[in-house]
Amino acid sequence: MASYPHYFLISFLLLAIAPLTSSFQVNRPSAKQVISAPWRASAKESRYSLHIVAATKDDGSSDNKMSSDVEEYRNAPTAFLANFMQSDNEDTKVDPLADIDFDAPKSPNLGLEVLAAVLDAELYDKEWFVTGRVNPIYFDDKFQFQDPDVKLTGVEEYARGVLKLFSADSRAQIISCVVNTTISNTITITWRLSGRVNIGPKGLPIKPYICYTDFTVDEESGLVAFQEDKFDIPGWDILLSALFPFLIGKVTSEPAPEVEPRVVEMPVISGGKKGGIFGGLFQQLGL
Repeated sequence: MASYPHYFLISFLLLAIAPLTSSFQVNRPSAKQVISAPWRASAKESRYSLHIVAATKDDGSSDNKMSSDVEEYRNAPTAFLANFMQSDNEDTKVDPLADIDFDAPKSPNLGLEVLAAVLDAELYDKEWFVTGRVNPIYFDDKFQFQDPDVKLTGVEEYARGVLKLFSADSRAQIISCVVNTTISNTITITWRLSGRVNIGPKGLPIKPYICYTDFTVDEESGLVAFQEDKFDIPGWDILLSALFPFLIGKVTSEPAPEVEPRVVEMPVISGGKKGGIFGGLFQQLGL
């Protein structure tokens, strides 16, 4: 007869796997239309959205600046797992994102091609998909992230959500950041996720896998208004690989290959110097 811990584990698996296996499918462009890479040939046509959760205090309120404000948990398992969220920053009062000005003036409309190149350089350097060190100047004030489990509004809330979710040794290695040729006003980032999620006292390991992030860009302002993250493996594969690493390569898929390093430079804007979108203005001022 199974012991109580076994019943708990089975219940946990059923709760966690159910929403992942029933997530809606999203039709994706072919690999050649987004990025050409030999190991992408086996990527599934259906992707699964990233879960971003934030812990709350006992009275139901969230920590002021050290956690994100999730507007809505869209299923019970996600809300349940949020109670087990840990943070690498819980033992300190220092805000890791304190140096980011979330009210900074917005970038001018750069156009999709230039914006994609700028975001490529920024993301390659800061890996904000796991660090939270986002550059707010490229995001609309009403920026939204939504998936079948979580809904939130605001780039700061998103940044604090991923900071809370991923451990400090997690990586978001950018493979490409290009204008999507099949979805209008969209920039697609392909990247490799690895590290740990802060669930439980030691966190859960992440078997490296490939993620696809679609940035929907407002045509008038040129700012990112919406983000959707999808994976190249199903949720049950991610979960089983985290809980039972000995199944990797046997029951679950192999880890995604290492990412080849690239030389990524910030593009020159308006004939200015490298290193920022306002380089042209600085050059005109003789700086």
